[in-house]
Amino acid sequence: MFQTAELGQKLSKKQFKQQELQLWENLLSLQQRLRHEGDFPVLVDFAGVRGGGKGTSVNLLNRWMDARWIVTHAYTKPSDEEAERPTFWRFWRHLPPKGQIGIHMSGRYSRPLLDYVYGRISPTDLTHELDRINNFEKALADDGAMVLKFWMHLSRDVQKKRLELLENDPLRSWRMSPEDWKHWEMYDKFIEAAERIISYTNTGHAPWEIIEGEDLNYRSLRVGEVFQQTLERHLMTQQIRQKYLAELREGVSEKLNEITPSNGNGSSTITIMDGLDLSLALEKKSYKKKLAYYKARLAGLHQKAVQQKISTTLVFEGPDASGKGGSIRQITNALDARFYKVYPFAAPTDIENAHHYLWRFWNCVPRAGRMTIFDRSWYGRVLVERIEGFAGDDEWRRAYSEINDFEDQLIEHGVVLLKFWMHVDKDEQLRRFKAREETPHKRWKLCDEDWRNREKWDEYALAAHEMIQQTSVRNSPWILVENQSKHYGRIKVLKSLCNALEKAVGD
Repeated sequence: MFQTAELGQKLSKKQFKQQELQLWENLLSLQQRLRHEGDFPVLVDFAGVRGGGKGTSVNLLNRWMDARWIVTHAYTKPSDEEAERPTFWRFWRHLPPKGQIGIHMSGRYSRPLLDYVYGRISPTDLTHELDRINNFEKALADDGAMVLKFWMHLSRDVQKKRLELLENDPLRSWRMSPEDWKHWEMYDKFIEAAERIISYTNTGHAPWEIIEGEDLNYRSLRVGEVFQQTLERHLMTQQIRQKYLAELREGVSEKLNEITPSNGNGSSTITIMDGLDLSLALEKKSYKKKLAYYKARLAGLHQKAVQQKISTTLVFEGPDASGKGGSIRQITNALDARFYKVYPFAAPTDIENAHHYLWRFWNCVPRAGRMTIFDRSWYGRVLVERIEGFAGDDEWRRAYSEINDFEDQLIEHGVVLLKFWMHVDKDEQLRRFKAREETPHKRWKLCDEDWRNREKWDEYALAAHEMIQQTSVRNSPWILVENQSKHYGRIKVLKSLCNALEKAVGD
C-alpha cells in the first residue's frame, strides 16, 4: 500500500515557489466560495508516521487560506471531561459549521491505531472501532459534509534520519518524546495496522490520500493540490446533489400524498399505541403513597450513581399535553439540582442548523455521575421534522440508523438510557388543551402550533409507530407510558427509572 509513497519524489525550491502562488490564490478563492455558496462543512484529518509532516501541512493550509474560518484541533490524551463521556463526544463537539473548515490532527484514528499496535485490542475489536468511525463519517457525508483524510508517510530509513535530525537540533529537540524511538522500533507493526485501518475506512465519501512526506516542498504542494481538487469537486457536485434531492423529494411527496395509510385490508392503520390500556389509573391516596416511596428511592439511587460515576440520560417524547413536563418535575423534585440538567428542545437555532442535527444533542451528553433529561430530543428528526417537511424523505429514513448508533455509543460507555413515550388519546389531549386555556398560569403552554399539530394526529401517530418499531432495540427499548391518568403515568416513569438505576448501581 505504501510503496507509491516511498519513491523519493522531490520538488526544488524554485519549482515550489513557481506553483505555490497559483495554489495559494486558488485555495483562497475556493474558501470564499465555500463560505458564501457552500451549504456544507469541510473536515480534514491528518494522520501518519512521526515526522511525516502533519504539523507543517496543517500550518501551511492555515497560512494559504484565511485562518479565521478554519478551526484546528490537535488531539492528545482525553481530558477528564472528555474521558467521562463517549469517545466521539469530543469529535462531534469540534465539528465545523457549514461554510467553514475543520482540521483534526491525531484524531479519531489515533487511539484505535495505538491500541491495536500495543495489543490492547484484538482484530475484532479494531473492526468494531473502525465501524464506529465509518458510521460517523457516513453520517457527516450523507448530510453533505466534505470529508478528506491524509496519511503522511515516511519509509523506515527516512523516518530514522528525520528523528535523528530532530533529536540533534537544539531548537527543535524539545519536540521529541521518549516514545518516538520506541515507536520507530515498532515501525512494521504500525504500518501493518495502518494498512488495515486505511483499507477498511477508505470510502468514496471519506477517502484517504497517502502523501510521501520525505521532501517538504513535494508534500506541501501535494497536500494543497489534493485539498483544492477535492473541494472543487465537492462544490460542483453539491449543486447537482441539491437539485437532484429537491426533485426527488418533490416526487416522493407527490406519491405519498396519493397514498392513504392502510393496514392492507382497507381499514385505517393500527399503531402500537392502540394496544395501550389507557384506563389504567391510581387513586389519589395510593398515588401519594407510591410517589413518596419512589421519590425517596430515586434520591438514594441517584446519589449512589453520582458516587459510582454512572451517568443517566432520559428521553421524553409524546403528543402535546401528554404529561412530559409533569413527569420530569416529579423526577427532578427528588434529585440534587447540582447533578442533573433538563434540556427542553424546540426548533434548532441558526448555529444548530449549520451542523448535523445530532450535533446539538451530542453537546448535551452528561459527565460521569450526572443525569441529563431531554424534553423532546433527537427523535424530532423522525417526528416533527418528518411530518412538517423540515427533513427530506432520505434524511429522516437514514436517521433511524444514525440514532441507533448514537444511543449504542451512550450505552457502550455505561450511560443508563431510558426513553419514555408518554401517551394519551386524542380526546384527553383536547380536554387538557381546554383546561390550559382556562388556567391563567398554564395558558402559556398552549400555542397555535399545538392546535396545528393536533390536526395531524394520525400522521404523528404513524410516525411514532414507525419510530418505535425502528429504534426500540434490546439495549434501549421504548417505555410506553399510559398517561391518560397522570397519577398512573408518573408512578410508572419513576418506577422504571428506579429499577434501571438499581440494576446499574448494583443495589
